[in-house]
Amino acid sequence: MLGALCLLCARCANWHRFQLKDLMNQRVVLISHAATPAMRQGRFPADDQLDARSIAEATASRERIRLPRDALALSSPAVCARETARALGLVARDVPELADLDYGDWRGRRLAELADEAPDELAAWTRDPDAAPHGGESFAKVLARVGAWLDAIDATGTVIAVTHAPIIRAALLHALDAPAASFARVEIAPLSVVELQRAPRGWSWWPGQHTST
Repeated sequence: MLGALCLLCARCANWHRFQLKDLMNQRVVLISHAATPAMRQGRFPADDQLDARSIAEATASRERIRLPRDALALSSPAVCARETARALGLVARDVPELADLDYGDWRGRRLAELADEAPDELAAWTRDPDAAPHGGESFAKVLARVGAWLDAIDATGTVIAVTHAPIIRAALLHALDAPAASFARVEIAPLSVVELQRAPRGWSWWPGQHTST
């Protein structure tokens, strides 16, 4: 009787280890696209292309990032994200949920010009996650969009997503269950890498991974 009970406990333990391993294998590596000429000029994005400098920077980062070869590669539909994915050696599929925040009437505008023309609206946009004075998308809506996409992922192994700073910012806040109002405290530089993993307790942030495991 004792032997049968021990065997049953061992089988249960093995089953639970298998389930935990399977859940832990849900790994998402988010990469921000390379800097565009518009970013260097202080302009809001307007589906800008990368230039030679940007492509060279993305290509050079391949060794640092060390992406797994068997990962599922996804990309924002934006030109800069798709070009970054190609420079990283990825064959990525476009995913609408990874699209950049819609900047509405501010697309292509210089930040310095808006600071002069609409200082109150710009200040509200940088503080209030529900503000959308440009007529586009608020950060709160981006947070909901990205959170729903993350929670719907059912792929095992590693998912690589080349996207934009606001999208990665939203993914981090969702994973950490942080308030939307803290969005302005998270800075995502070009070609930054943020790794998230889903365990039974939910999403967690794994800084400093960037490995090919």
